[in-house]
Amino acid sequence: MSKISRVFNKFPKTFWVANTIELFERWAWYGFFMLFANYLTRSSDMGGLEFSQSQKGMIMGIGTGILYFLPVITGAIADKFGYKKVLAIAFTIYTSAFILLPYFDSFTGVFIMYLYLALGAALFKPIIQATVAKTTDDETASIGFGIFYMMVNLGAFIGPMVTLLFKEASYNIVFNISAGIIALNFILLLFYKEPDRVKSREPLSTTLIQIFKNIGLVLTDLKFVIFLLIVAGFWTMYFQLFFTLPVFIEQWVDTSNMYLFFQKYAPFFAENYGTNGQMEAEFITNFDALYIIIFQVLVSSIVMRWKALSSMIRGIVISSIGMALTLMTQNVIFIMVAMLIFSIGEMMASPKISEYIGRIAPADKKALYMGYSFIPMFLGNVFAGIISGNVYQSMSDKHSLVHKEMAQRGLQFSENLTQNEYFNAAAEALNMTERQLTDFLWDTYNPSNIWIIIMAIGLVAAFFLWIYNNRLIKT
Repeated sequence: MSKISRVFNKFPKTFWVANTIELFERWAWYGFFMLFANYLTRSSDMGGLEFSQSQKGMIMGIGTGILYFLPVITGAIADKFGYKKVLAIAFTIYTSAFILLPYFDSFTGVFIMYLYLALGAALFKPIIQATVAKTTDDETASIGFGIFYMMVNLGAFIGPMVTLLFKEASYNIVFNISAGIIALNFILLLFYKEPDRVKSREPLSTTLIQIFKNIGLVLTDLKFVIFLLIVAGFWTMYFQLFFTLPVFIEQWVDTSNMYLFFQKYAPFFAENYGTNGQMEAEFITNFDALYIIIFQVLVSSIVMRWKALSSMIRGIVISSIGMALTLMTQNVIFIMVAMLIFSIGEMMASPKISEYIGRIAPADKKALYMGYSFIPMFLGNVFAGIISGNVYQSMSDKHSLVHKEMAQRGLQFSENLTQNEYFNAAAEALNMTERQLTDFLWDTYNPSNIWIIIMAIGLVAAFFLWIYNNRLIKT
């Protein structure tokens, strides 16, 4: 029996149930989240809310950031009250939030409902990772977290592929599909056997006080705090996949060649994931998840013998290069190759972060310590929101740039026009087609320069992690 086969046979039933729950949760989440940036900023005549990029960055950055901060608290709550009970509450919030969210179209309303959705996700997140950590050991941890991450990306791939089929009909259907998928986890919960945990009879107030004492203890551990801050740089770069890249592709990239390819050789994809001779931006960004489904176990098998920090450093460098390359060009094939580079780095770095923190966590506090693994993701989301919001809007947002160009030319149009109507009016005034105006703005304002910022963030994070590895802990 090979080593990998022996490792697979050591996983208990709970490990596989937890991973299946994760699959459906990620299916529901990414089914809407991959479409969320364009939903918030898209022209209203295409079902979007026409929020500014800055508003989008604030909602997605702060809202998703809070989602990743709360597990510091919700992980301890799960340790106290039981994983199964907290999972049931999480799925209830999740389902109701997905149903209610599309009924709000104001910035404040959408923001509040997104925070409510984030609460459900925050209750869920530390429990499944803690279950994986509790059902693996030193021999099985690398493959175990690799499988977990593959399941994450299987759900992340399936989700948008399903919801994109209905986006043009109504975004409401997108949210309702996510609600239905997350509700399936109520059934799986019947088969979930809670791992061993230390049960506490202390009142909740005492538990919460202890949570904040634990936070204080973590903050006194300078080396660990430095590690969390460095890894935040990786997540700042990573989340551009959802915050920036779908918007960038929809606004700037000519995907007609891909559309024609699918139309000729696989018409199902052109008919269901293409519009007006262009492929959907979210269909393209979803290839990151497909790459991980195909290659994650292979990559995990290769890096399982590598020290966690060494794998992280290499992965961050590779993924930073890949993400930067996706934002450099209007060529969709180039972007597809760049996304493959990004995904290889992601597969090397991301599972190792969870593995590293999971290994150093005390056995009876796995959920609590895995909660701290989300702190870099909290910071990364907040910073990513700034980059994809204010920075993108000033440097790369096509609608901001066309308004700027029209103002410089002294041309004014009705304020009641949708984004698409305004852009068409601008193109007509300049005697250009929509594609010609897009190319003109690309050549004049160089919106692709945002790649420099993205790459710098990732490479600086990798550099400081190298210093951390070789100077602070000397591994």
